[in-house]
Amino acid sequence: MTDVPAPSLAIGIGSSPAERRQLAQLLGGTEAFLIVSSAEQARKFLDVAATGPAAMVAPPVETVIGAAVADDDRPPATLMIDSDRRVLRWLDREIELTPLEHDVLLCLVGVPGQVWTYERLHLEVWGNQHLGRGSHMHSVVRRVRRKLARLDAAATIQAVRGVGFRLAAA
Repeated sequence: MTDVPAPSLAIGIGSSPAERRQLAQLLGGTEAFLIVSSAEQARKFLDVAATGPAAMVAPPVETVIGAAVADDDRPPATLMIDSDRRVLRWLDREIELTPLEHDVLLCLVGVPGQVWTYERLHLEVWGNQHLGRGSHMHSVVRRVRRKLARLDAAATIQAVRGVGFRLAAA
């Protein structure tokens, strides 16, 4: 019985979309390749690959936004995004999110208060750099704001004029 060599994997790291496109062209003839935007993303992929398919199921993302602390010793309320079910939860209430609403909110909760430029948010959620007038992005943000308001969550999405959006405590 002959040993079959394992396929080789080339990993390319490019911080900008232009660098990643160039890497794709360079690695196009490779048997298998992965292009990521950071060394951390490559490590995460390799960790998942090493531990097997069971590790590919991501746990729900939980982010503390508000400081709604009761007078007693209860923990602070948290705004939670359950990515498996695509649900936004505040205290004991839940509301469903569309795929776009989920992806936009997931970006914004990563670092509350950090401004996401229109370009960066569009690239992350829609996967391209086309912005046009951006009305589709504003529409999604408007729907997420309404859902946050319906939950009476202690968070809101603020527009930074001419720049983008950020998630902030209400």
